[in-house]
Amino acid sequence: MASRNQNRPPRSPSNRKVGAEENPLDKRRRIGAERTTGRGRAPFGALNNKTESNDVGRVEGSECSTVEFTKEEVEALLNEKMKKGAPFDNKKKIEQMQDLIKRLKLCVKWFKGVEDGYVQEKEKLQSDLESAEKKCADTENEMKIKIAELNETISNLRTEISSLEERIRKEESEKMETIECYRKEKDARSAAEQMQASLSIELEKVRDEKLAAERQAILNEDKYKRSEDYNQSLQNYNRSLQSDLKTINEAHKRLETEKATIVENLSNVRGHNKALQDQLVTLKALQDEATKQKERSENEFKCLREELKQTRDDRDRRLEQVQTLTVEVDKYKECTGKSLVQLDTLTIKTNALEETCSSQREQINILQQHLIAEREKLKMADLSSLETTKIFEDQKRIIRELQERLTEKEFQVIEGDKLRKKLHNTILELKGNIRVFCRVRPLLPDDGPGTDTVVSFPTSTEALGRGIELVQSGQKYPFTFDKVFNHEASQQDVFIEISQLVQSALDGYKVCIFAYGQTGSGKTYTMMGRTEAPELKGLIPRSLEQIFQISQSLKDQGWKYKMQASILEIYNESIRDLLSSNRSSGFETSRTENGVPVTGKQYTIKHDANGNTHVSDLTIVDVCSANEISSLLHQAAQSRSVGRTQMNEQSSRSHFVFTLRICGINENTEQQVQGVLNLIDLAGSERLSRSGATGDRLKETQAINRSLSSLSDVIFALAKKEEHVPFRNSKLTYLLQPCLGGDSKTLMFVNISPDPSSTGESLCSLRFAARVNACEIGVPRRQTSTRSFDKDSRLSYG
Repeated sequence: MASRNQNRPPRSPSNRKVGAEENPLDKRRRIGAERTTGRGRAPFGALNNKTESNDVGRVEGSECSTVEFTKEEVEALLNEKMKKGAPFDNKKKIEQMQDLIKRLKLCVKWFKGVEDGYVQEKEKLQSDLESAEKKCADTENEMKIKIAELNETISNLRTEISSLEERIRKEESEKMETIECYRKEKDARSAAEQMQASLSIELEKVRDEKLAAERQAILNEDKYKRSEDYNQSLQNYNRSLQSDLKTINEAHKRLETEKATIVENLSNVRGHNKALQDQLVTLKALQDEATKQKERSENEFKCLREELKQTRDDRDRRLEQVQTLTVEVDKYKECTGKSLVQLDTLTIKTNALEETCSSQREQINILQQHLIAEREKLKMADLSSLETTKIFEDQKRIIRELQERLTEKEFQVIEGDKLRKKLHNTILELKGNIRVFCRVRPLLPDDGPGTDTVVSFPTSTEALGRGIELVQSGQKYPFTFDKVFNHEASQQDVFIEISQLVQSALDGYKVCIFAYGQTGSGKTYTMMGRTEAPELKGLIPRSLEQIFQISQSLKDQGWKYKMQASILEIYNESIRDLLSSNRSSGFETSRTENGVPVTGKQYTIKHDANGNTHVSDLTIVDVCSANEISSLLHQAAQSRSVGRTQMNEQSSRSHFVFTLRICGINENTEQQVQGVLNLIDLAGSERLSRSGATGDRLKETQAINRSLSSLSDVIFALAKKEEHVPFRNSKLTYLLQPCLGGDSKTLMFVNISPDPSSTGESLCSLRFAARVNACEIGVPRRQTSTRSFDKDSRLSYG
């Protein structure tokens, strides 16, 4: 039985029992062989069927077909032994040996075919791995380059957006400054129009005087020559006024043209500002989209890196497997005895490699799809980058245009400011005398039972806003001043009229504004006002607020200002420092001046060659804001000498003098200006019969009346152009000498009470104001220089 089993040929699939279970390893080996050769399988058992045919051609014909071997068949073929027969039957033995050799040749040929298939599959897998690795590396490099470009584009966009926001803020501030300059030019134009009206009125007066002179020449033939000279001078004066009027009209037209230009430019700036804001919103949206796209790209790039890492790991495993297969093939060649074990190992590994290759093909397809998607995204990013670059170039062009317009506007603002200063100073120089404003306070409940006012205001075109009539004993006394404010005028209305005069102090001129009138006529209210409501503030706090506001706005033009304030009062012909920190220390000595006892520290008034006034030992405080000035004014008001009389509950018993010294330097042009602003609230004049003053009040009243009488004497001497002007008769006139007879811009407020019982005092005040309005003083001179400015030095000018 054993010999028959050994001589039995190997099993073929056709000899297996029906329904017998097939070995999975054999099944995988057959599938691998079919994939390798691509042909149908020929049963190996057909080669061993000797009883059917011993024809060698048939066996050779079977070699042309593809034969598969299983593990059992190879074992059976290797273990097969010669059948026992006749011991001398060599022919049969030879046939059996030839048949076994042929079968062994077929098995070896089959092994060689399998080996060739493995080599081809190995080379194909190696080339696929190299191409996949190259594609992954290229994709990784492209992704790195695109991410770097996107980062650079995003950073550039952020920089440009911040610069655009800064430009928009700057343009908004410049727009506000342009509006402010337009308002100032409008005020200058209104002042020029008022000056034109006043010039027209003066022209009519000159014509009237010319007619009167002609009539006088007819009546007085002996004075013909003098009248003719006078007529000629009037004609020259008329021609000069007409030429000045023509100049002012031309300036007015230029102002109108500049106004239209500024309004048009302002509208253009607003349109560009709106367009820039829309572009800024668009850029922000593009930046957000680019940021989101960058994050998505980074996430996808991380996924690709992980997949690439897995692919490299699989490649390393496959390389290890290929090396193992190579070693095993060598072992097959060296030892055919171990071929079965190696064949099983190769079969298992081949199947694993096939599964790995299929999974790798799927991964490669997925990677290719990702690569296509990434390329599309990169194309979209390139398109968005081009659009962003185009928008950025447009914005740069718009910014350049805006910068050019801004430079042009700054030049126009500087030229407009120069024109404003020139027109304002020309108007005051043409006036050539002390300007006088008149203000009538409203009737108060304490004025008496009579409610009829004795003051009226003409409504004719010539005297509208400039004329006032006072009725006394049924007779009207008309007066004309530079400006008349009725009882309905507010504090703001009064301040608007003097705002340009206050501006002159910043321009480098000496400016003096003082209030005159009887006790209770509203001088202190006009100058100081009331602190409980902002709309009731007087000229002093409003002027100082304007000074600091304009000085801050001029910083953009390179101006820097340093300001110092001092406050004093003249009480009983002695100077008192209202800002002194130790008031009691000043009353150690006593003396008598003009019969009036004087106590306290002695202050000396001096005037230098430039017309500046200095008071020795006077407290001078550096100020930087309107709030500091307010505290100083409050301190001075608490220290000022006031008292109660029958004419006024709170009567000022001294002359109040506030002085602000201004020094400015332009860092761009190195120009330096020095201006002085004097704001004075004079004590009220009063009659002893009405005030009922006695004792100290009587001495105060006498001192006040003497100083005001000295002021009248000075005004009359200036009006008559006398050689000697008695400035030294009182401390008040000596302190005001540069303002009354020098080169200062001076304005006097004469305050009138409408009370019928005060008609006599009001008439005296109006006559005195008319005398003041007729006084001619020197032409105002601007104090400028180009010397270097020492910021740490203390101001020493008056």
